Amino acid sequence: MSYIDTDPKNLLSVTQAKLPWFLQHLEELVRVESPSEDPSAVNAAQELTAGWAAALGAKIRRHRQKKFGDVYELRFGPQRSRQKPILILGHLDTVWPHTTLKSMPWRVDSGKIYGPGVLDMKAGVVMALTAVSVLREANLIRPVTLLLVSEEEIGSPVSRPITERLAKESSAVFVLEPAQGLALKTARKGVGHYEVRVTGIGAHAGVDFESGHSAVLELARQIERISAFTDLKRGLTVNCGVIAGGTRSNVIAAEARAEVDVRIVRAGDAGKVERLFRRLKPIDSACKLTITGGINRPPMERKAGTIALFQRAKKLASGLGFALDEAATGGGSDGNFTAALGVPTLDGMGAIGAGAHAAHEHILVEHIVPRTALLAAMLVATE
Repeated sequence: MSYIDTDPKNLLSVTQAKLPWFLQHLEELVRVESPSEDPSAVNAAQELTAGWAAALGAKIRRHRQKKFGDVYELRFGPQRSRQKPILILGHLDTVWPHTTLKSMPWRVDSGKIYGPGVLDMKAGVVMALTAVSVLREANLIRPVTLLLVSEEEIGSPVSRPITERLAKESSAVFVLEPAQGLALKTARKGVGHYEVRVTGIGAHAGVDFESGHSAVLELARQIERISAFTDLKRGLTVNCGVIAGGTRSNVIAAEARAEVDVRIVRAGDAGKVERLFRRLKPIDSACKLTITGGINRPPMERKAGTIALFQRAKKLASGLGFALDEAATGGGSDGNFTAALGVPTLDGMGAIGAGAHAAHEHILVEHIVPRTALLAAMLVATE
């Protein structure tokens, strides 16, 4: 096919030569703070990245949004081809608020690069552009679509239909989320979010105690029920992570609420969880329950297409001089959407590091070149 199959050392050499380009562009991107909640800030990061993609020959389609940052569809390679494109998924929104760079500045120290969003997942996005650059230099570019979404960290509420449409047109999906340690991700749990609201009857806690029906007490009892939905043998977990209610200690609470996180391994458990929540009834008949939410990311199950992608990646990695393992994770990504459609999806194709969503977020420099070379090789070797 090409030197990518026959001469991995050459591929590594070409990728190594692009490391200064990678580092320069990654630093510039990390210094553009892009919290999910600020559309203009996310758009600044998107526009910067799209400019680099245009210089690499990308055809750019901007999906404008009102409440979130815009979604960018970047297409490389021949626009008319019998070969289906590969879809690469990335996001440029981060969990970090503005001014985080003051406490978490870009810095390179002892083989690690630190900064807000550097691991999750700005390094992965720059890796994708570097891999495309490597293939262009070798005149090997095939149809590739790089989709950069603007609100992945808050559930991808507007980009999901775009992701799913492009996935259906593609032969495979690579997700630029960080690796799981050193491993690629071949399975992810599905994710759900429910809100349980209780309406009680308020009253004076001293003067009129018996007239009150506490929403806080009702919610506490419901949390016991909800927590019992957890079934560790099935990989189903339920966590009441936020609770709120009441106004003052001398007032019997008229309102209370809980926010609940749900994780599932099997797609079939989505219906089970939904039924469990909808069957909840008040223990105190004077109180009222309102349940909203549901499973918003289906699980990425380990299926034949994804296994085949991993086996190909493992073989290519061996040729590039490193061993590759696979792993499952409890977290969700946009790869959950594409895998649920039956499109072979390989996740964790981004950078290696630690501290995603934490103050010590960083990537390891030593893995940048081999992992980028692997991404380039997979773009060529995947039909």
